[in-house]
Amino acid sequence: MQNDMESKEFIEIIFSYITQISAERFADDILMLLADMGRQLVRADRCTVWVVSKDKKHLWTQVAHGVEHIQIPIDSGIVGEAVMHNKSLIIDDAYSDARFNPEVDKQTGYKTKTLLVIPMHNTEGEIIGAFQVVNKLDGKLFTQDDLRYIMLASTYAAETVTTSILLDEIEQTQKEVVFTMGAIGESRSKETGNHVKRVAEYSYILAKLYGLSEVESLRLKEASPMHDIGKVAIPDAILNKPGSFNIEERLVMNTHAELGYDMLKSSSRALLKAAATVAYEHHEKWDGSGYPRRLAGENIHIYGRITAMADVFDALGSDRVYKKAWEDEKIFELIHKERGKHFDPKLVDLFFEHLDKFLHVREKFTDRFDHE
Repeated sequence: MQNDMESKEFIEIIFSYITQISAERFADDILMLLADMGRQLVRADRCTVWVVSKDKKHLWTQVAHGVEHIQIPIDSGIVGEAVMHNKSLIIDDAYSDARFNPEVDKQTGYKTKTLLVIPMHNTEGEIIGAFQVVNKLDGKLFTQDDLRYIMLASTYAAETVTTSILLDEIEQTQKEVVFTMGAIGESRSKETGNHVKRVAEYSYILAKLYGLSEVESLRLKEASPMHDIGKVAIPDAILNKPGSFNIEERLVMNTHAELGYDMLKSSSRALLKAAATVAYEHHEKWDGSGYPRRLAGENIHIYGRITAMADVFDALGSDRVYKKAWEDEKIFELIHKERGKHFDPKLVDLFFEHLDKFLHVREKFTDRFDHE
């Protein structure tokens, strides 16, 4: 009868947490729920999900009860033993075990008594970390039954960590591709890679000043290098023409905004969706006189409004095939003049209120050319 009750309780705990986990989107939130579940399944005081660092030299706590971020050498302590030798461990008395590292207890003021540690593996069988529970609440020792219970939580945790690492690598690759493609677009028009770096930094500053969240501000910073990606489809004869365009050439040149949007619009990734918006709307103007859709005011996405301001400020201060760089006084005069016409008035005000930030970025990423 007692075993039936224990089985029933086990199932109820599992289903309770599965319902919560299915509603979460972020890896750390899922892992914390799994840590909570593991702790409840074996009636332990604390649970920690350790992850192997990228350089394979350390273990760090991705989530943990009762402690902040901790990093230790990969071969340190009981968890290091489990990871290095790929074995699950049940420790009845931590301080009587020569492998135990008391440094974490010294840092936290906690007293570890009993431990249960299970290595976590990715789909290729490589060890990516460990799932650890500490101190049975009833004063008893961890058992083989506890090990089986924790195996379930650790398996889900390993899948979550693996997915998180993969998504992080995919996202980092996307960022690198976006920046590289943006730089390629600029290089075709004989502009430097520093142009897209400066526009990215200006965009981030403006986004933060405007009140966008850190997540949105970073997304815009990472997307803005693609603002002129559509230029890769513009003929060189037009793209690099010295002097002014005639009417036909201007019409062709203006298609780059829609061409860039068409290149990116089908992606479901947040970064590339943001880049599509930037490419499409960074030539729209506050008064509705821009292109390609003659949007006006707040009908222009904030990403487009910010990138427009960042792009023009940088373009005016840079040498191009069709002009020399303007002096600052002339640039500032034009931006003042275009307040409420080309540019969002709030962005213009923020720009001048924090002008030192933008000049610092410009100095940091100054174009430097080798002269023969």
